[in-house]
Amino acid sequence: MDSKLHVVYTESPTLDVLRPILAQLPQPPTNARITIKPNLVVARPSASGATTDPQLVGSIIQYLQEAGCRNIRIAESAWVGERSTQHAYSICGYEEISRRYNVPLIDLKRDKARKAEVGGQAIEVCEEILATDFLINMPVLKAHCQTRITCALKNLKGCIPDREKRRFHSLGLHRPIAALNRIVKSHWIIVDGIIGDLTFEEGGTPIRMDKIIIGTDPVLVDAYAVQLLGYELRDVPYVQMAADLGVGSADLAGAEIVEHGEKGNHRVPKQPANRVAERYYNLIDQRQACSSCYASLIYALWRYEQLHGRLPAGTFFAVGQGFRGEGAGDSPVAGNSRQVYGIGSCTARVCPHSVPGCPPTAKEVLTHLENWLN
Repeated sequence: MDSKLHVVYTESPTLDVLRPILAQLPQPPTNARITIKPNLVVARPSASGATTDPQLVGSIIQYLQEAGCRNIRIAESAWVGERSTQHAYSICGYEEISRRYNVPLIDLKRDKARKAEVGGQAIEVCEEILATDFLINMPVLKAHCQTRITCALKNLKGCIPDREKRRFHSLGLHRPIAALNRIVKSHWIIVDGIIGDLTFEEGGTPIRMDKIIIGTDPVLVDAYAVQLLGYELRDVPYVQMAADLGVGSADLAGAEIVEHGEKGNHRVPKQPANRVAERYYNLIDQRQACSSCYASLIYALWRYEQLHGRLPAGTFFAVGQGFRGEGAGDSPVAGNSRQVYGIGSCTARVCPHSVPGCPPTAKEVLTHLENWLN
């Protein structure tokens, strides 16, 4: 595995910019079954900071087709709140890419899955992904409300069925993410850092970075992303866990980082000015919370304070699968003078005030907050 990273500074991901760098990577055989895995977690265009730029994906397909590759597909599974990925494909501009380059769009939500095992841990993986010969992992460089960042390693969570995504959260996310990357190999990693979001994985607070990161080692890519967003490796445990499993190397000191293009002002600040998710950590009792539900709460809290000022003192929130059923443990409100509000259907039994939905949208959470607190 190559310990080289290419960092491209550009406002436009054209093939002319990318071709000389792509040519330096190990090339897929022309008869390979090639799968491109973007990040289309929600049905929002790339300008929102949430999803992979279709122009970047189009440039990669064009490069492959010029090299004689014909068996190419785009595969993704949107977040668990969407029944189908087709809506995201449409809103994010991928139907046009599919027509232009004659490549199919695969909805992994509709795919069968089978179990693969690593280190005694069995993980269900979509068969489409297991059948691929050459996987091109195309994440977005952005923050995440639970794992702090999401980039190459976590992007493969879209390669598993929704039931397995939920189970990942019950297992704490980090170890299963690392194990999944031992099962599913990323051959190229092409990170869309043109527009990202340093606050939410679902976009909405975009920041223009004009940067593309290219490599073949997803651990090294993520180690670079961790420091780029102002964190330490210890802040994102799954990166070192993946390194320990032999997925790649987290040793940036031993890596060759090659920069292309003019930097100008295309730099992510080392300390993002607005780490909104961290601001609310002490107000939330989260037990095995899914990212979609947790992110809706974070975004709603942020919007509430934008609209109405600081949250009232003594206000707390409960979220997560751990509050569901008989094994929920102690109620977050039992014997407690604090006012605790539940987020999502999992909290309905333990919180007198809770937002229904699995997951509720940020708008739904915000509406309930306004009714409760105002």
